[in-house]
Amino acid sequence: MNKQVIVPYKTSNKGKSAQVEKMFNDISKNYDFLNRLITFGMDRKWRNNVLELVKKSNPENIIDVATGTGDMAILFSKTNAKSIVSVDISKGMLEVANKKIMKENLQKRITTELSNAENLSFKDSTFDVASVIYGIRNFENLSNGLSEIHRVLNKNGIIVILETSQPTNRFLRAFYLLYTRILMPCIAKIVSKDKYAYQYLSKSAINFPYGSELKTIIQNAGFKSVSLYPQFFGASTIYYAEK
Repeated sequence: MNKQVIVPYKTSNKGKSAQVEKMFNDISKNYDFLNRLITFGMDRKWRNNVLELVKKSNPENIIDVATGTGDMAILFSKTNAKSIVSVDISKGMLEVANKKIMKENLQKRITTELSNAENLSFKDSTFDVASVIYGIRNFENLSNGLSEIHRVLNKNGIIVILETSQPTNRFLRAFYLLYTRILMPCIAKIVSKDKYAYQYLSKSAINFPYGSELKTIIQNAGFKSVSLYPQFFGASTIYYAEK
Protein backbone atom coordinates (compact mmCIF):
# COMPACT_ATOMS: atom_id res chain seq x y z
CA MET A 1 0.00 0.00 0.00
CA ASN A 2 1.87 3.02 -1.29
CA LYS A 3 -0.59 5.74 -0.37
CA GLN A 4 0.69 9.16 0.59
CA VAL A 5 1.11 9.61 4.32
CA ILE A 6 -1.46 12.12 5.56
CA VAL A 7 -0.14 14.39 8.34
CA PRO A 8 -1.69 17.36 10.19
CA TYR A 9 1.04 19.89 9.43
CA LYS A 10 2.60 19.67 5.98
CA THR A 11 5.36 22.19 6.76
CA SER A 12 6.53 20.35 9.89
CA ASN A 13 9.61 18.13 9.71
CA LYS A 14 8.37 15.97 12.61
CA GLY A 15 7.00 12.46 12.13
CA LYS A 16 3.30 11.70 12.03
CA SER A 17 3.09 10.54 15.66
CA ALA A 18 4.62 13.77 16.97
CA GLN A 19 2.32 15.87 14.78
CA VAL A 20 -0.76 13.91 15.86
CA GLU A 21 0.25 14.34 19.50
CA LYS A 22 0.53 18.12 19.08
CA MET A 23 -2.73 18.31 17.15
CA PHE A 24 -4.78 16.46 19.75
CA ASN A 25 -3.17 18.44 22.58
CA ASP A 26 -4.30 21.62 20.82
CA ILE A 27 -7.92 20.54 20.19
CA SER A 28 -8.49 18.39 23.30
CA LYS A 29 -10.78 20.88 25.07
CA ASN A 30 -13.08 21.25 22.04
CA TYR A 31 -12.84 17.70 20.74
CA ASP A 32 -15.98 16.23 22.34
CA PHE A 33 -18.20 19.11 21.27
CA LEU A 34 -16.89 19.02 17.71
CA ASN A 35 -17.19 15.26 17.51
CA ARG A 36 -20.87 15.40 18.54
CA LEU A 37 -21.48 18.24 16.09
CA ILE A 38 -19.73 16.66 13.12
CA THR A 39 -21.35 13.22 13.54
CA PHE A 40 -24.75 14.69 14.50
CA GLY A 41 -24.40 12.77 17.76
CA MET A 42 -24.46 9.41 15.99
CA ASP A 43 -21.01 8.46 17.29
CA ARG A 44 -22.63 7.78 20.68
CA LYS A 45 -24.88 5.11 19.19
CA TRP A 46 -21.95 3.56 17.34
CA ARG A 47 -19.91 3.37 20.54
CA ASN A 48 -22.85 1.67 22.23
CA ASN A 49 -22.87 -0.87 19.41
CA VAL A 50 -19.19 -1.55 20.17
CA LEU A 51 -20.09 -1.98 23.84
CA GLU A 52 -22.77 -4.58 23.03
CA LEU A 53 -20.28 -6.59 20.96
CA VAL A 54 -17.69 -6.51 23.74
CA LYS A 55 -20.20 -7.48 26.43
CA LYS A 56 -20.75 -10.82 24.70
CA SER A 57 -17.15 -11.89 25.42
CA ASN A 58 -17.47 -11.04 29.15
CA PRO A 59 -13.88 -9.67 29.42
CA GLU A 60 -11.96 -9.16 32.65
CA ASN A 61 -9.24 -6.88 31.24
CA ILE A 62 -9.74 -4.30 28.49
CA ILE A 63 -7.35 -1.90 26.79
CA ASP A 64 -8.75 1.09 24.91
CA VAL A 65 -6.02 2.21 22.54
CA ALA A 66 -5.98 5.81 21.29
CA THR A 67 -8.64 6.43 23.93
CA GLY A 68 -8.91 10.16 23.26
CA THR A 69 -11.15 11.73 25.90
CA GLY A 70 -12.07 8.33 27.32
CA ASP A 71 -15.69 7.94 26.20
CA MET A 72 -15.29 4.30 25.16
CA ALA A 73 -13.35 3.34 28.28
CA ILE A 74 -16.08 4.83 30.44
CA LEU A 75 -18.73 2.92 28.47
CA PHE A 76 -16.78 -0.27 29.11
CA SER A 77 -17.49 0.21 32.82
CA LYS A 78 -20.93 -1.19 31.95
CA THR A 79 -19.25 -4.57 31.37
CA ASN A 80 -18.03 -6.83 34.18
CA ALA A 81 -14.39 -5.99 33.41
CA LYS A 82 -12.26 -5.57 36.53
CA SER A 83 -9.60 -3.49 34.79
CA ILE A 84 -9.87 -1.01 31.91
CA VAL A 85 -6.71 0.68 30.65
CA SER A 86 -6.93 3.82 28.51
CA VAL A 87 -3.88 4.58 26.38
CA ASP A 88 -3.28 7.69 24.31
CA ILE A 89 -0.39 9.65 22.82
CA SER A 90 -1.89 13.02 23.78
CA LYS A 91 -1.48 14.40 27.29
CA GLY A 92 -4.24 16.94 26.63
CA MET A 93 -6.76 14.28 25.66
CA LEU A 94 -5.90 12.17 28.72
CA GLU A 95 -6.37 15.19 30.98
CA VAL A 96 -9.94 15.48 29.70
CA ALA A 97 -10.41 11.70 30.05
CA ASN A 98 -9.17 11.74 33.66
CA LYS A 99 -11.65 14.48 34.60
CA LYS A 100 -14.49 12.37 33.18
CA ILE A 101 -13.27 9.26 34.96
CA MET A 102 -13.10 11.08 38.28
CA LYS A 103 -16.55 12.60 37.74
CA GLU A 104 -17.95 9.09 37.25
CA ASN A 105 -15.94 7.83 40.25
CA LEU A 106 -14.31 5.12 38.11
CA GLN A 107 -10.66 5.66 39.14
CA LYS A 108 -10.45 2.17 40.67
CA ARG A 109 -11.50 0.46 37.43
CA ILE A 110 -10.11 2.75 34.75
CA THR A 111 -6.45 3.79 34.57
CA THR A 112 -4.83 5.97 31.93
CA GLU A 113 -1.37 5.86 30.42
CA LEU A 114 0.45 8.24 28.11
CA SER A 115 1.80 5.90 25.45
CA ASN A 116 2.23 5.37 21.72
CA ALA A 117 -0.04 2.61 20.40
CA GLU A 118 2.87 1.23 18.39
CA ASN A 119 5.02 0.70 21.49
CA LEU A 120 2.80 -0.46 24.34
CA SER A 121 4.38 -1.03 27.75
CA PHE A 122 2.35 -4.13 28.60
CA LYS A 123 3.46 -7.77 28.61
CA ASP A 124 2.35 -10.28 26.01
CA SER A 125 -1.14 -11.74 26.45
CA THR A 126 -2.34 -9.20 29.03
CA PHE A 127 -5.84 -8.24 27.81
CA ASP A 128 -9.04 -10.00 26.79
CA VAL A 129 -10.27 -7.13 24.62
CA ALA A 130 -8.62 -4.26 22.77
CA SER A 131 -10.57 -1.42 21.21
CA VAL A 132 -9.56 1.42 18.91
CA ILE A 133 -12.24 4.04 18.38
CA TYR A 134 -11.49 6.48 15.57
CA GLY A 135 -7.80 6.10 16.26
CA ILE A 136 -6.13 3.69 13.88
CA ARG A 137 -5.96 6.18 11.03
CA ASN A 138 -3.71 8.26 13.28
CA PHE A 139 -1.13 5.49 13.68
CA GLU A 140 2.18 6.31 12.04
CA ASN A 141 2.55 2.69 10.95
CA LEU A 142 -0.81 0.90 10.84
CA SER A 143 0.61 -2.61 10.55
CA ASN A 144 2.97 -2.07 13.50
CA GLY A 145 0.16 -0.69 15.64
CA LEU A 146 -2.14 -3.63 14.91
CA SER A 147 0.68 -6.13 15.50
CA GLU A 148 1.43 -4.50 18.86
CA ILE A 149 -2.23 -4.79 19.87
CA HIS A 150 -2.19 -8.42 18.74
CA ARG A 151 0.82 -9.02 21.02
CA VAL A 152 -0.84 -7.73 24.19
CA LEU A 153 -4.06 -9.70 23.65
CA ASN A 154 -4.71 -13.06 25.28
CA LYS A 155 -4.86 -16.22 23.19
CA ASN A 156 -8.61 -15.92 22.68
CA GLY A 157 -8.68 -12.13 22.84
CA ILE A 158 -10.63 -9.88 20.49
CA ILE A 159 -10.05 -6.51 18.87
CA VAL A 160 -12.90 -4.12 18.07
CA ILE A 161 -12.23 -1.15 15.82
CA LEU A 162 -14.61 1.69 14.98
CA GLU A 163 -13.37 3.82 12.12
CA THR A 164 -14.63 6.03 9.33
CA SER A 165 -15.52 4.40 6.03
CA GLN A 166 -17.46 5.35 2.90
CA PRO A 167 -21.05 4.42 1.98
CA THR A 168 -21.37 1.92 -0.87
CA ASN A 169 -24.46 3.66 -2.30
CA ARG A 170 -23.11 6.13 -4.87
CA PHE A 171 -25.54 8.92 -3.96
CA LEU A 172 -24.86 8.61 -0.24
CA ARG A 173 -21.14 8.39 -0.98
CA ALA A 174 -21.29 11.61 -3.04
CA PHE A 175 -22.97 13.40 -0.11
CA TYR A 176 -20.48 11.86 2.35
CA LEU A 177 -17.51 13.11 0.32
CA LEU A 178 -19.04 16.58 -0.04
CA TYR A 179 -19.70 16.76 3.68
CA THR A 180 -16.31 15.38 4.71
CA ARG A 181 -14.22 17.42 2.26
CA ILE A 182 -15.99 20.76 2.50
CA LEU A 183 -18.66 21.09 5.18
CA MET A 184 -16.92 19.30 8.05
CA PRO A 185 -13.71 21.41 7.92
CA CYS A 186 -15.82 24.60 7.66
CA ILE A 187 -17.85 23.68 10.76
CA ALA A 188 -14.71 22.76 12.66
CA LYS A 189 -12.90 25.93 11.63
CA ILE A 190 -15.60 28.04 13.30
CA VAL A 191 -15.14 26.28 16.64
CA SER A 192 -11.52 25.10 16.65
CA LYS A 193 -8.45 27.32 16.84
CA ASP A 194 -6.40 24.78 14.89
CA LYS A 195 -7.71 24.91 11.32
CA TYR A 196 -5.20 22.26 10.20
CA ALA A 197 -6.50 19.68 12.68
CA TYR A 198 -9.86 19.11 11.06
CA GLN A 199 -8.46 19.45 7.57
CA TYR A 200 -6.23 16.54 8.53
CA LEU A 201 -9.07 14.55 10.12
CA SER A 202 -11.19 15.12 7.02
CA LYS A 203 -8.46 14.15 4.57
CA SER A 204 -7.36 11.13 6.60
CA ALA A 205 -10.96 9.89 6.82
CA ILE A 206 -11.37 10.01 3.04
CA ASN A 207 -8.02 8.41 2.24
CA PHE A 208 -7.88 5.72 4.95
CA PRO A 209 -8.46 2.10 3.84
CA TYR A 210 -11.83 0.66 4.77
CA GLY A 211 -14.03 -2.38 4.16
CA SER A 212 -12.31 -5.35 2.57
CA GLU A 213 -9.00 -3.45 2.26
CA LEU A 214 -8.78 -2.77 5.98
CA LYS A 215 -10.02 -6.30 6.70
CA THR A 216 -7.00 -7.66 4.81
CA ILE A 217 -4.63 -5.41 6.78
CA ILE A 218 -6.15 -6.63 10.06
CA GLN A 219 -5.74 -10.24 8.94
CA ASN A 220 -2.14 -9.62 7.92
CA ALA A 221 -1.45 -8.42 11.48
CA GLY A 222 -2.36 -11.92 12.71
CA PHE A 223 -6.08 -11.59 13.43
CA LYS A 224 -8.70 -14.05 12.22
CA SER A 225 -12.47 -14.25 11.78
CA VAL A 226 -12.76 -10.56 10.89
CA SER A 227 -16.38 -9.36 10.78
CA LEU A 228 -17.57 -5.99 9.47
CA TYR A 229 -20.57 -4.06 10.80
CA PRO A 230 -21.29 -0.93 8.73
CA GLN A 231 -22.87 1.97 10.66
CA PHE A 232 -25.31 4.45 9.09
CA PHE A 233 -25.06 3.11 5.54
CA GLY A 234 -21.29 2.73 5.87
CA ALA A 235 -20.31 6.21 7.11
CA SER A 236 -18.38 4.30 9.77
CA THR A 237 -17.63 0.61 10.24
CA ILE A 238 -17.06 -1.63 13.24
CA TYR A 239 -14.41 -4.32 12.66
CA TYR A 240 -14.48 -7.29 15.06
CA ALA A 241 -11.70 -9.88 14.99
CA GLU A 242 -10.16 -12.65 17.09
CA LYS A 243 -6.52 -13.26 17.90
